Amino acid sequence: MTSTALRERLIALLEPLVERLGYELVEVEWVVGAAVLRVYIDQPESSRGHVGVDDCERVSRQISALLDVDDPVPGAYSLEVSSPGFDRVLRLPRHFGRFVGQRVRVELRIARDGRRRYTGTLTSVDGEGIELEVDTQPVRLRFDEMAKARLAG
Repeated sequence: MTSTALRERLIALLEPLVERLGYELVEVEWVVGAAVLRVYIDQPESSRGHVGVDDCERVSRQISALLDVDDPVPGAYSLEVSSPGFDRVLRLPRHFGRFVGQRVRVELRIARDGRRRYTGTLTSVDGEGIELEVDTQPVRLRFDEMAKARLAG
């Protein structure tokens, strides 16, 4: 199974559990060489709170139990559950919507006009993609062409 396929399977498996526990699944990262599964969680958009150590421990116990039953990750690995940090991943349209007005870094899957990386202020989000203001110019990026996106701080 490819890393991308494993990531997508893990997101499908873990997202409902994390949401039932009252959190938002931000990202799942499989670090092959280190055999580490990192799960980033946050408070839901409606909450003003921050994820703390107790939250991470609670979610980690539940994820660990689920992974013991389903066993989607081959071999031994370490599970890490943490908050997304200041440079949080933006994965879903609702993640982008939450941060309109903030600086965002986007990497495209394939270069557009010789450029793969864009950093600018997120000005709008819709079902197809986002618009950034980059060097005072609007740049429209579709979700399907993005490889990675993060807050740029």
